[in-house]
Amino acid sequence: MKIRASVQAVLAICAMPLFLTACGGGSSTEPTLTPPAATTNPALASPTPNPEVNTAPIEVKMLAINDFHGNLKPGGTVTIPDPANATKTIKVAAGGSEYLATWLKTLKAKNPNNIIVSAGDLIGASPLLSALFHDEPTIEAMNEMGLELNAVGNHEFDEGSTELLRMQSGGCHPTDGCKAGTTFGGAKFKFLAANVVDSKTGKTLFPEYQVKEFSGVKVAFIGMTLKGTPGIVTPSGVAGLTFKDEADTVNALVPKLKAQGIEAIVVLVHEGGTQLGDLNECKGVSGAIVDIVKRLDPAVDAIVSGHTHQAYNCQINGKLVTSANQYGRVISEIDLTLDPKTRDVIKSSAKNIVVTNDVAKDAVQTAIITKYDALVTPLENRIVGTIAGSLLKTTNPAGESTLGDVIVDSQLAATKPANMGAAEIAFMNPGGVRADLVPVASQVTYGQLFTVQPFGNTLVSMTLNGAQIKEMLEQQFTGYSNNQPFNRILLVSNGFTYSWDSTLAAGQKVDPASIKLNGVAISNVLNYRVTVNNYLASGGDGFTVLTKGTNILGGAQDVDAFEAYIKANPNLAVPALNRVVKIK
Repeated sequence: MKIRASVQAVLAICAMPLFLTACGGGSSTEPTLTPPAATTNPALASPTPNPEVNTAPIEVKMLAINDFHGNLKPGGTVTIPDPANATKTIKVAAGGSEYLATWLKTLKAKNPNNIIVSAGDLIGASPLLSALFHDEPTIEAMNEMGLELNAVGNHEFDEGSTELLRMQSGGCHPTDGCKAGTTFGGAKFKFLAANVVDSKTGKTLFPEYQVKEFSGVKVAFIGMTLKGTPGIVTPSGVAGLTFKDEADTVNALVPKLKAQGIEAIVVLVHEGGTQLGDLNECKGVSGAIVDIVKRLDPAVDAIVSGHTHQAYNCQINGKLVTSANQYGRVISEIDLTLDPKTRDVIKSSAKNIVVTNDVAKDAVQTAIITKYDALVTPLENRIVGTIAGSLLKTTNPAGESTLGDVIVDSQLAATKPANMGAAEIAFMNPGGVRADLVPVASQVTYGQLFTVQPFGNTLVSMTLNGAQIKEMLEQQFTGYSNNQPFNRILLVSNGFTYSWDSTLAAGQKVDPASIKLNGVAISNVLNYRVTVNNYLASGGDGFTVLTKGTNILGGAQDVDAFEAYIKANPNLAVPALNRVVKIK
């Protein structure tokens, strides 16, 4: 009994805080009294250390693409500086979902804090393999690649907002059903559209932004399309929608994000610019993106852009701005450093990386392509009409081609009705004609038409005066401006004629008196309704005067207009080349 009492006395003393060290930390020669587990005093337990606060910067890797346009198969190139000679450039094969997926996996492996994003036009204006299935194959491919966010682009509205909503939520196409034989599951990634508002409800078509947390720090990604979308898509595609100013939309969201404790803000916007350098430069950058960035709230840290199919890596107004070319041929690898205390971006850098075809193919992507290839064959071989002979893209000395004449006539026919543009003249860039149209037993297939016009450009009707038409014709020739390094003779619709002289000075090569519509001279002061594709309408190929057109109305896709024209004109004759005359 005395021994037990003595032990209890010692335990009582050791339980006092003042004695915890003495009782638990005696020398090895002194016995340590350990009470039975059932009677352990909580005060004897080791104190729980305070969790360490992370003060180290947080590195985040953002991988960005834009303007993929359903290009699941490779087939294009990217121009890069020649590693062997800095004064030259070389072209390397790039793109294709099989290689893009492999590159994304490799880059993601560098940092577990990562996200894959797209700056729009993921779908729409797609090659046959994706377009014939309403771009379901592309959505499936992106799901497998791990894409997380896509800011809707103008081409996402090619089939209308209802169809775009189906891309997100899934379900079979209301007319064609599920051609792949299974129900379409929709996108696992999020569509964002902060500046696209339903005119009736006042709500955005898709969420304004998405927040992702990296090691305890939240980053907001705001997604938008260009405010000019209604002018470059078919009216039915954007009916009932309002497209708000890009910078104003972002700036209105900044206070809301800050109220949530979010300081790191990235903008994904389907609008862009152009520059004169290589894919990792920013020489002479110009275009709508410059004005947008300059008007953005200082809280915005980085901008991923698109729409112009350019590659650039810029610092504009102190903000990182990138664009990754087109068709999955380039990835913008963007590194952001976050301060865990301020929760803001303290450093940003980027590198545009070519998706070269010298890496292993991703097996999952190969399986997707193989599946749809088997299904597309009968659709690709569908007969659309007959033509009397081969239509060739080869031009005569004046710049005309038989195939070009037919294509541009089809575009005039598609936009001639008053409700589709009331067009009087149509022009087409020669670079948009990619292959000859050679019939088999007088028949041509839909696949052939797609091969001729694979870009899926949208027709745009506008008003120009006669003086502007004259200026546009002068912009065809080298020497007129720095944007025209060689002659690009436009294809012109039936009824429009003119002559040009290569020996005359730049800006004076076209005889004004020769410019006629249906035999009547064009007047400098009168207005004319003109149709071009959206590429030209945005100043493509150096035709900057077309950006000054007014009363703009979007129309059908060029390949659809081409198909309708072939169908409406059985045994279509090969046209005579008599619209443009080269004097010398």
